[in-house]
Amino acid sequence: MNARLIALDWGTSNLRASLLGEGGRVLETRAAAGGVMAVPEQRFEAALSALAGDWIQAHRCPLVASGMIGSRQGWREAPYVECPAALARVAASLVRVELAGGPTLHIVPGLACIGPDGQDDVMRGEETQLWGAALAPGSCCVLPGTHAKWAWMGEGGTVRAFQTFMTGELYAVLVQHSILGRLMQQGHARPQAFEQGVELGLSEHANATHVIFAARTAGLMGRITPEGLPDFLSGLLIGIEIGSATRHAAPASVAVLGDEALSARYETALSLAGIGHRRVRSDATTRGQWLVAQAAGLVDADARGAT
Repeated sequence: MNARLIALDWGTSNLRASLLGEGGRVLETRAAAGGVMAVPEQRFEAALSALAGDWIQAHRCPLVASGMIGSRQGWREAPYVECPAALARVAASLVRVELAGGPTLHIVPGLACIGPDGQDDVMRGEETQLWGAALAPGSCCVLPGTHAKWAWMGEGGTVRAFQTFMTGELYAVLVQHSILGRLMQQGHARPQAFEQGVELGLSEHANATHVIFAARTAGLMGRITPEGLPDFLSGLLIGIEIGSATRHAAPASVAVLGDEALSARYETALSLAGIGHRRVRSDATTRGQWLVAQAAGLVDADARGAT
């Protein structure tokens, strides 16, 4: 194999490695439950060697890592780059980690911005996905997840601004640790209940802490069955998120970038909000890592080899 780059998507829970060849073509992939919070005593080099040590020794090519590995709890902190942030600016700020007897690991910095509310916001890993998605200037993109991100793109692939919504984590906390989960029966898909939740969340997003209680009263009063309550709460929270993210100006269309099942939920909710949507390329993470490596001069721009 003519490998040019080892790309690491290193998050909180998981470590995914991709061996990339000419032009960023994926030659092989591997994954392990070796996320930042799962590595004992911060033995990150040992975790990396266990997953991809043979690649490192066989190919001697550069490594690029994005995600929480560059956080304060990670291997080496990569300071945030302030928005608006272009790919070239981030590529010039990679943090180097010399591996024992091998090539160098380059950690991609995250992004920071100050929202219209005057509060700081941050992302790590999603910026690489945004560049890999090849979004047009003026695009709005949502990246569903535990902490969903809404990003607005500028000219030349610049990430102009973004906002974080703790929708996924809030759902998990409410279901597992609040009274809302007491009436729920999990494991039953109820699309109609999901849509009811979305519509309520969209219309009442400014009253979030009040309207979320409907996930209990709807069950108590028999308006939603116990089997439908999980989807109702999911739709409610996603509706609140979309209503909040688009409250100043609703985009004509939103690019959706994320897990298949969760992206489908967001597409349904966007349709109910009257907002167009399109799914973007599923290989955005590795494509973005390849572009970062190119911009940093770690691989040739014409993809003929590694520097």
